[in-house]
This record gives sequence, C-alpha cells and structure tokens, in this order.
Amino acid sequence: MSRLTSALIGRDATYFTLFEESATNLVRAADLLDQMMAAWPERPELARDILICEQNGDRITAEIVSRLNQTFVTPIEREDILELATTLDDVLDFTEETADYMGLYKIEAPMEQAQRMAHILLMASRQIAEAMPLLRTFGDLGPHTAEIHRLENDGDRIVREAVASLFDTGIDPMVVIRWKDIYERLEDAIDACERVANTLANIVIKNA
Repeated sequence: MSRLTSALIGRDATYFTLFEESATNLVRAADLLDQMMAAWPERPELARDILICEQNGDRITAEIVSRLNQTFVTPIEREDILELATTLDDVLDFTEETADYMGLYKIEAPMEQAQRMAHILLMASRQIAEAMPLLRTFGDLGPHTAEIHRLENDGDRIVREAVASLFDTGIDPMVVIRWKDIYERLEDAIDACERVANTLANIVIKNA
C-alpha cells in the first residue's frame, strides 16, 4: 500500500466502518429470511424484523451519501463508495421484498427450491461480511469473491429448475405467477451479492 493511500485511510476510516456495519446488517436480514423460509408459515413475524434491517440499511446508505457530499478527500474513489453502498442496499431491498411477498401473496407452504435459494443468499451474505474488513487494507478478497460467484451460479441453476417445475406440475396459474415473483426476487438478491463482490474486487485492483 502506498504512503499516500495509508495516510488517506488513516484520515477517514468511517466509510469502512459503515460498510462493515452494512454487511453485518445484511447477514442478519438474510439469516432472518432463511429462518422464515424454513419455518413458513409458522413465523410470519420475521418479515417485520427483516423490514427493520432494510430500514437500517437505508439509514447506513443515507449516512454514506451524506458523508460523501460533505467530504472532499475520501480513502477510495467516490464513485466506488457510492457503487458499493448502492449494491449493498440492493441486496437488502430484494431480501425484504421476498419476505414481503410471502405474506402479500398469502403463501400457504414454502417451496423447497425457495428454501435452498434463501440459504444460498445467507451464505453469500456471510462471505460479503467476512470480506468487508479486508477492504481497509485492500487485502486478498479472492477466496470470498470466488465463493460468491460459485454461490450465484448455484442460485441461477436452482431458479431455472424451480421455474421449470412450476410449469411442469400443472398447478394454478396464479400460484405460478406468485412463486415466479418470489423466485425472481431471491435471484435478484443473490445477483446483487455478486455485484457487491465485483465492486469489492474492482476497488482492490484500483488501490493495489
């Protein structure tokens, strides 16, 4: 790491702290969704806890943006800070939408593929949380980003199988539409995790 980079990081590490807080909050939301899917319909109240996580994520994102508007010198490029904050927020938004849809659509029982996708989202979120502290020193994120990419590929495969099975079983078309929406939100959340991984990797490359 260059002397200038070290000086900048030492001057304002608040962004890194906020990113770590955001990643921790993301894991909590994903864990709640994983529990919700596993126990559905017994624990619908978990949707409210996930909403609280989403609102907390909005607060963190707003704090990052506000700080950007007030700070001239940042430890990493401004557009990278904004991109990382936005993609982390996207994961939370899609996670909360998934939980909301379960109640909104009055889902009676979970689909096994949805449970698997929710668990993939949790594992990807944990990789993000483990990788985030390494951003402070632009450390080796390779193992974490590679695992997130692998998980995203698994998620893509599961959602393809899940959607195909919806049309193969001859169930009510309205049920098909509802579950297709839920699968798509889960896929969007997992895809957003991959975008977080790509953003982290790009930041490290720029600052290596």
